Amino acid sequence: MAAWQVASPGPVSTNPLERVTVPIPEPSPGELLVAVRACGVCRTDLHIAEGDLPVHRPRVIPGHEVVAEVVAVGSDVDDSYAPGDRVGVAWLRHTCGECAYCRRGRENLCPHSRYTGWDADGGYAEFATAPASFVHRLPAGYSDSELAPLLCAGIIGYRALRRTDLPAGGRLGIYGFGGSAHLTAQVAIAQGATVHVMTRGERARELAMALGAASVQGSADRPPEPLDAAILFAPVGELVLPALEALDRGGVLAIAGIHLSDIPVLNYQRHLFQEREIRSVTANTRDNAREFLAFVGAHRVEVTTPRYAMDHAADALADLSAGRIAGAAVLVP
Repeated sequence: MAAWQVASPGPVSTNPLERVTVPIPEPSPGELLVAVRACGVCRTDLHIAEGDLPVHRPRVIPGHEVVAEVVAVGSDVDDSYAPGDRVGVAWLRHTCGECAYCRRGRENLCPHSRYTGWDADGGYAEFATAPASFVHRLPAGYSDSELAPLLCAGIIGYRALRRTDLPAGGRLGIYGFGGSAHLTAQVAIAQGATVHVMTRGERARELAMALGAASVQGSADRPPEPLDAAILFAPVGELVLPALEALDRGGVLAIAGIHLSDIPVLNYQRHLFQEREIRSVTANTRDNAREFLAFVGAHRVEVTTPRYAMDHAADALADLSAGRIAGAAVLVP
């Protein structure tokens, strides 16, 4: 099968991805073999390709927002899945089920967790395998391309929104407006929040307004009113300071990314006093994924998906790196 591998992690200008031909993988007893119908292009893929994240699997095939059709079922998989089923393969693909974190419902913190497109080959390919217990049923009413970004951008944004403890009818600030942010904004608005967006790109600002943001301004600008909560999607540590300054008393800033550049020195009085908080967001649980997919099944979100042929995956990553993508890019066969 044709696939893309991270051959030599480094800046996208050095062409870290390599187009290769590899054997179709064989599913283990607890896995499904799936044919890839669409795969989202996530900023985490960029971090893996550029070496911001350490190598977990040499020459890994990236991609963890995979909409696929079941082709074959491992010998230990029950009758929940059959060839022809449409399923989603997401970032989280294994937890131990035994550690303290797993036992108290926080499997996203499992020290033995493994991830699609980082620890195991992902969806920048014609076929992939995935543990049956970690794939997801997908909501009706969306195309394959629309569904793909929901499987990470949507899920992680949903968890970040939950981490903010945004009160009913609250004021939410969103810093950066890419794939995850444009979905999270719609969920928050559907739940009654007022959303203010801070972002650099003109196309992203136009999209934010079109999706119902109450205001849009520059990435470090102050919103027009104090915020009850904020989510930082841009992997830029310098934005932590203006985001904290924009919070009202008791406000929470959630940092949604897996990677963030260094945060400048904070001033306690200006940034943290009056019980302002910073919370990180680490992956997600399967329950988070199911809750989010059920929500978007009941409340349609508009998924902006520039499409690239799978042959042009390297171009998609380059455009993502350069900020040329509004919404969430998707690779299609």
